[in-house]
Amino acid sequence: MDLFEYQAKELFAKHGVPGIQGRVTDSAEGAKTIAMEIGRPVMVKAQVKTGGRGKAGGVKYAATPEEAYQQAKNILGLDIKGHIVKKLLVVEASDIAEEYYLSFLLDRANRTYLAMCSVEGGMEIEEVAATKPERLAKVSVDAVKGVDLACARSIAQQGHLPAEVLDAAAATIAKLWELFVAEDATLVEVNPLVRTPSRGYGSSGKILALDGKVTLDANARFRQPGHAEFEDRAATDPLEWKAKQHNLNYIKLDGEVGIIGNGAGLTMSTFDVVAYAGEQHGGVKPANFLDIGGGASAEVMAASLDVVLGDVQVKSVFVNIFGGITTCDTVATGIVKALEILGDEANKPLVVRLDGNNVGEGRRILAEANHPLVMLVPTMDEAANKAAELART
Repeated sequence: MDLFEYQAKELFAKHGVPGIQGRVTDSAEGAKTIAMEIGRPVMVKAQVKTGGRGKAGGVKYAATPEEAYQQAKNILGLDIKGHIVKKLLVVEASDIAEEYYLSFLLDRANRTYLAMCSVEGGMEIEEVAATKPERLAKVSVDAVKGVDLACARSIAQQGHLPAEVLDAAAATIAKLWELFVAEDATLVEVNPLVRTPSRGYGSSGKILALDGKVTLDANARFRQPGHAEFEDRAATDPLEWKAKQHNLNYIKLDGEVGIIGNGAGLTMSTFDVVAYAGEQHGGVKPANFLDIGGGASAEVMAASLDVVLGDVQVKSVFVNIFGGITTCDTVATGIVKALEILGDEANKPLVVRLDGNNVGEGRRILAEANHPLVMLVPTMDEAANKAAELART
């Protein structure tokens, strides 16, 4: 689950990471009011779950409340990489002497954690990696030992941060690691992590996290009840939200053939064969990814069909099941009962392919039910072709 910047900063504050909090608004008038209350120049920042806001005109400086109002008016409704700006974060503008980069993330290739640090902050980290790879440190983190102050200092040194900020940077890095572990995050990124100008003899300025990106592990929701408050229904597709309430693994796409499968591998294979079949039928495409996993009870199947059929673009549905622990007869019974539960809401043709454990009994159940919307097809390729053909008509 990706967080908005203001939500990431709430977690920063919770774990003692120094930064500037700011306030959130959804109107230009609200931005003006916040700027008046701050009483200093501010930054007006689009709240969208994607990068590149600055380049897209989503982050603007405002010297006065009136400027904040105008900047907010320009930013609200902006389309940034397909994300429409509906919220703004208004924060006090900070004087910046230097900008750094810091992140913790999962290193999936090596099955460990990775810290990345660079003295080249304030720009896309991919650009730094491509043009100045020697300025970007990548440090593996021992999952057992974690990141103490000594390790944090080493990370900062390897990122070429100046000697005078190492202690302050190390303290911040250690707190960011604490956040990463305690909140079950898969990514914690600060770009930029800044040093403010020095304010007199012996001062090296403050270290502040001016921007933040946090991704939380949705699979850890069971032990992180507080994360529910970060879920933004308004920013989630309604069908994906509905699927989530039923614990269904559903991703909405833009095609015409709804897909329901059991197991991620089979569902992805189904996606591929539908896409291939669609090329032979006028460019018909898969409408979604929906993996029901090992459970195909009537309730699960009804919820799955309810979600898939709720997409107005869907013209047909391909149900592709390989019976294992969940047998084909259980799935077939679930489909029949699901259609009874949905009644008139089930109004699109269902192409069903069953194979595996108890396939004969499963096919018999569907054949005897003789539902007018259900077509039982023996192979995956034939079923994909039929579903694509029906979606085109």
